[in-house]
Amino acid sequence: MLFVVTSHDQKGTTGEKTGYYLSEVSHPWKVLTQAGYEIDFVSPKGGNPPVDGFDLKDPENKEFWENSYYQNKLSHSLTPANVKPADYAAIYYAGGHGAMWDLPDNTTLTSIAAAIYQNKGVVAAVCHGPAGLVNIRLADGSFLVAGKKVAGFSNEEEKLVKLTGVVPFLLEDKLKEKGGIYEKSAPWQEHVIIDKRLITGQNPQSAKAVGEAILKALK
Repeated sequence: MLFVVTSHDQKGTTGEKTGYYLSEVSHPWKVLTQAGYEIDFVSPKGGNPPVDGFDLKDPENKEFWENSYYQNKLSHSLTPANVKPADYAAIYYAGGHGAMWDLPDNTTLTSIAAAIYQNKGVVAAVCHGPAGLVNIRLADGSFLVAGKKVAGFSNEEEKLVKLTGVVPFLLEDKLKEKGGIYEKSAPWQEHVIIDKRLITGQNPQSAKAVGEAILKALK
């Protein structure tokens, strides 16, 4: 299984730090590794990606962060050029605001995800992770999200965290623009959409359930 994390560490020009959101990695990691899956990490720049939402009071975060095997894998994340899509049953995009800047236009990553999907694999993402999905095109030229039900960080949630004017685009709007049938719940409520082999979650609260949905889809 391939987890995609951002290499981008700044919220626009605000001077505020960002990165991948820790619980959006640790919660599905726990579900999937417990079920026997091996996880590799890839980031646009490779190496040690920046982390956001660093809260070790969350037991899954703590367990993941203190797992030396996975800590080593994450801190030496692959570059997209090093990834062989045929090796993976699923690709999962973790969120964190950084994803909005460096995942949508990474053509190597989008082609990896398209290859995994067309090889009958699962494509999943949570929170801002679906930013990595918006430019994935399938062999017939259509957008992966077109005509499929999708979730992702809502315009309302972006407004609540006061970053509407900072992010390069609004994820809800972009998913709709690419033909996605966008669905959401109230802010900060768990909301996961399964449309065959495309699985998306709205916010950090949805990360564990996305992991569980990936597991179910692979069975």
